[in-house]
Amino acid sequence: MPLRSVSVSLHKIHINLTDPKFQTMTIKDIWFTLRSAFLAGICIGIAGFGYLAEKNIIGAVLFSFGLLAVVGYSLRLYTGTAGFFKKGEFSQVLLILFGNILGCGAMSLILRCSPMPVQETAQGIMEARLALGPVKGGILAIGCGFIMTTVVTFAREGKNLPMLFGIPVFINCGFPHCVADSFFYLCVPAEFTLAHLPQVLCFWLAIASGNFLGCNVYRLIMRKTR
Repeated sequence: MPLRSVSVSLHKIHINLTDPKFQTMTIKDIWFTLRSAFLAGICIGIAGFGYLAEKNIIGAVLFSFGLLAVVGYSLRLYTGTAGFFKKGEFSQVLLILFGNILGCGAMSLILRCSPMPVQETAQGIMEARLALGPVKGGILAIGCGFIMTTVVTFAREGKNLPMLFGIPVFINCGFPHCVADSFFYLCVPAEFTLAHLPQVLCFWLAIASGNFLGCNVYRLIMRKTR
C-alpha cells in the first residue's frame, strides 16, 4: 500500500496520510474551515501589527485583541484548536494552520503600506529568533501552547480575563507563537528572509511543533484512565 493517498470525487475529498482515522471532509467543510482560519490569521496579523508599532508591555496587551476577536467570532486558530482536536481531526488542524498563514500573509501586505518602521522591528524579531535557534525556540514554544489552551478553555466559558493576562505573559516570557511569528516573518524585507530561508523554516517548524505539544500538555498529563 502507498504511504499516502488522496482520493477526490465530485462531492467530497478524502485525505489519508498513513492514518486511517483521518476525517473525511466535504468541499463545503474545507472551504468553511479555510475561510474561518484565514480570518483568524487576519486577526492575529492586526494584533501583531499593533505589537510591532508598540513593542513593549502596551503592545503585548494590545496583542490580546487578536485572540479576543478569534474567540468572539468563533474563528479557527491553530493554537486555539490544537489542544482540543479529537481522533480523526488532525488533518483539520493542519488545514487551519495553512489558512492562518494565508491570513497573516494578507495582513503583512497591508502592513507594508505603513509609514512606521514596523518592517525593521519585524526583522529584529526574526534575527533574535534565529540567534536563539530551533531547539531552544521549540522548547520555549511549549509554554505558549500551554497558555493558549488555558486561555481558550476559560474563554469558552465566557471568562476572558485570563486571556488579557495570558497573552502578555507569553510575549514577555519570549514564548514563540507560530502564527504570530508567521506574520512577523512575512513582514520582514524579502531579501533578508530569502537569505536565511533554511534557518527560518527550521525554526518555524520547531516552534509549530512546540506549540502543538504545549497545547496538549494538560490532557497528556491529566488524561483520564479507564
